[in-house]
Amino acid sequence: MRDMVNKAFSFGLGAAIVSKEQIEKYVDEMVKRGDVSEQESKQMVNDLVQRGEERQKEVEQQINMKVKLRLQEMDIATKEDIARLEQRIAALEAKQD
Repeated sequence: MRDMVNKAFSFGLGAAIVSKEQIEKYVDEMVKRGDVSEQESKQMVNDLVQRGEERQKEVEQQINMKVKLRLQEMDIATKEDIARLEQRIAALEAKQD
């Protein structure tokens, strides 16, 4: 049963979108049914929450990467581009004075 739960959380967003409270509730039900011990349940909750947080970070990184790529394809100026242009303008204005 524990393997099935672990596999379920390994797919897709899984634990990334499940709150710690939901995980604890589900694992508590497993303890009541006798599928896992009380001690195992604590470790299982910690593992699932940690995996969920890691997966959420991975998803956020993937989204950020895709957004950056799309912005580059659209030729939209980045903060860095604007900062460089502002520096060039300031330098040109200083030369004129």
